[in-house]
Amino acid sequence: MTTTPAPLPLDESEALDAFERRDRAYDGRFVVCVTTTQIYCRPSCPARRPRPENVRLAASNDAAEAMGFRPCLRCKPDEAARDSQAVEQAIALIRDSGERLVLADLAAAVGYSPDHFSRIFSRATGMTPAAYGRALRMEKAQEALGNGHVTSAINEAGYGAASRFYEKAKERMGMAPSAWADGGRGVTIRWAVADTSLGPMLAAATDKGLCRLSFGEGEADLRDRFPNAALVQGGVDFADFIARVIAAVETPCMASDIPLDVQGTAFQERIWAELRKIPPGETRTYAELAAAAGNPKAVRAAGSANGANNVAVLIPCHRVIRSDGSIGGYAYGEAIKRELLKRESEG
Repeated sequence: MTTTPAPLPLDESEALDAFERRDRAYDGRFVVCVTTTQIYCRPSCPARRPRPENVRLAASNDAAEAMGFRPCLRCKPDEAARDSQAVEQAIALIRDSGERLVLADLAAAVGYSPDHFSRIFSRATGMTPAAYGRALRMEKAQEALGNGHVTSAINEAGYGAASRFYEKAKERMGMAPSAWADGGRGVTIRWAVADTSLGPMLAAATDKGLCRLSFGEGEADLRDRFPNAALVQGGVDFADFIARVIAAVETPCMASDIPLDVQGTAFQERIWAELRKIPPGETRTYAELAAAAGNPKAVRAAGSANGANNVAVLIPCHRVIRSDGSIGGYAYGEAIKRELLKRESEG
């Protein structure tokens, strides 16, 4: 089998595997050309798979058409490209607008009906346009709060009233906005260091849920993250919670219902949500993770979001590997990452 001269944005073997399993997350990253029919398809095309010797890979629709292939009438990859461009255009409009955009106006701006565009946008980003706008406003507020400007943060983020911001912040951020702005001031964080088969484990939680789970750290490290919080070493009444966390770490293949109190940017939180969707015993590449989060080009950003994860194991960033199949980095060392993956594969 030969590939097109234009370089693919991923390994050929990875692309062929995605095509074989009809992986929708790879749509828009490359197309598959079939020499016997002279058509090109999305990776997720539902049509019967051609023989391997009749397959060629192209980096884009334009590359495929330059080679003489035409779009498949069943999966319509030309429409996929248009959908992707419309979503990117809409995201730019949402980011640039200082006001909430009505779905009908946003859809009209990119040339779609409201219902159809809402489905396209949700499939690409994991959020409705309205939810995406809310996440961006909160992200802007969080950034401004980090500089200590609470009032200006509320105004600049596009909240019509302070009460709306505080309502949404409480719902999404866990900590109160003033505490977020000032290193956890006014917040009580219970913590403990427990022995596990992977080494000493730090677990810390607010009233809302687990805010830090790490290996080889202690109170000083927690203080660096929340310098103004009231850190209280867990007592007897914290023991049951710690026991649940230890159990989740020792058996990472088991589902956990431990509540989390973590915050990040809109993109980081999409990455963390996608990490939690990876089944135990399976892995994803950084490129697959970025595509699943709705931005196939943001591979480096996906890696950064992976590294910004505050809750090891329960947000399973250890399930991400490099595209060449190598294990890649891990904040707590390769040995722990390998052991977690081994336990999950043996399930």
